[in-house]
Amino acid sequence: MPKAKNNVASRKRRRKILKQAKGYWGARGNVYTIAKNAVEKGLVHAYRDRKFKKRIYRQLWITRINAAVRLHGLSYSKFIKALDDKGVIINRKVLANLAVDNPVSFSELVKFASN
Repeated sequence: MPKAKNNVASRKRRRKILKQAKGYWGARGNVYTIAKNAVEKGLVHAYRDRKFKKRIYRQLWITRINAAVRLHGLSYSKFIKALDDKGVIINRKVLANLAVDNPVSFSELVKFASN
């Protein structure tokens, strides 16, 4: 009896990988074995960078807050400590948005914290 190879499933599996590799340059987009490696590596990077993105955004928020606070003669660390001492609980994302979008209210917050 001949060996059954289940061509339908293997073709579907290959097509799925090639569909994920659509738009890749050269053989990475149309040669299955190379596309498989490229897709696997891309998925690894995607998983890692979903975690890394959170770090990048936090750094951005801290940089923006620091730049805005220095206009008022404070440093970032002193500002955060002053907010903590006053019992103000605002996360860095909101503080950064305030500093960029609404500098008047941010300056009021800085004055409140520094007094």
